Amino acid sequence: MADNDSNLAPGRLVLLHSTHRVAAGLLSWPAWEALRGASQVLAGDPTHPQLPYVRQAGVEVGIVDVEPYVLGRTLVQAAVPGTHVVWITGADGDPGLTDSLARLAVEGGPDPLDHPMPEIETLPGSYDLPGARLLDLVAVMDRLRSPGGCPWDAAQTPQSLVKYLVEEAFELVEAIEEGDREAVLEELGDVLLQVFFHARIAEEDPVAPFDIDDVAGGIVEKLTYRHPHVFGGAGAPTAEHVEANWEQLKAVEKQRDSAVDGVPLAQPALALAAKLHSRATRAGVAPVLPEAGPDDLGGQLLELVFRAQQRGLDPEAELRAAARRYRDAVRQAEASGRAG
Repeated sequence: MADNDSNLAPGRLVLLHSTHRVAAGLLSWPAWEALRGASQVLAGDPTHPQLPYVRQAGVEVGIVDVEPYVLGRTLVQAAVPGTHVVWITGADGDPGLTDSLARLAVEGGPDPLDHPMPEIETLPGSYDLPGARLLDLVAVMDRLRSPGGCPWDAAQTPQSLVKYLVEEAFELVEAIEEGDREAVLEELGDVLLQVFFHARIAEEDPVAPFDIDDVAGGIVEKLTYRHPHVFGGAGAPTAEHVEANWEQLKAVEKQRDSAVDGVPLAQPALALAAKLHSRATRAGVAPVLPEAGPDDLGGQLLELVFRAQQRGLDPEAELRAAARRYRDAVRQAEASGRAG
């Protein structure tokens, strides 16, 4: 180390990170302070989206064109005592850079440094907001559907995807009921993919296109309208009040004449029966049904649905739980048979 460096403060190397999910140039105040106060500002990518804005702010940026394996040593050598060097991290995060800097700090490497290790700091220049990764999913879906993307994804239609949507929904239900947290995380992603997939296909419709922003905007408006106790002045002291108000607002919004209008008939039969009964009960409608005879299996099942709901149970979930117990019993019987 040179004698005239011995009384200087250690150099400072700032690794400035930013997210591509926030518009370039929208950096935090500490980031701008670091940039404007730096002895040198360096970057490896001459096309980095931040560079035009940094230079527009009067900050000169030097381009470092070296192999990744020597980048760490190059930056450390630049941060001599008494200086403050800012490195604008690449879009890929400069993989391996932090590891190489850590090795230099501990081992020094085969080529000794000519000055002490600088103080190294990582500084976030911008942060992802909640939901920011959804932008990545938009980009991925666009890439898959665009020319040069995936032939299978490009060939799909809303009709061809229906079976996958149903399968993914049931797999999510199973993960929830099994209490498998890792599976719930994965299956939520698979269901979310279906939403984005359908929305991306809808962008291409020549007559009535819409996109994922239209989908999100529609549900935001719906949630705001149907929660006046949160976004307006109406009161809702209990969850039951909220549910009743929701159904009332929905009926006005959809201009429905019957409490059972809008119930999808394609859902599983137990769930369908439970939904119809729930709608009728909330509306105060109690149709008189003939007592199910010994040969009226459908009527008997309907009565079981009503009994379950009167006890506060979900008949669909109850039958699935019983089916899982039966599945386990079958496996146990098979295992016993093999052991015998």
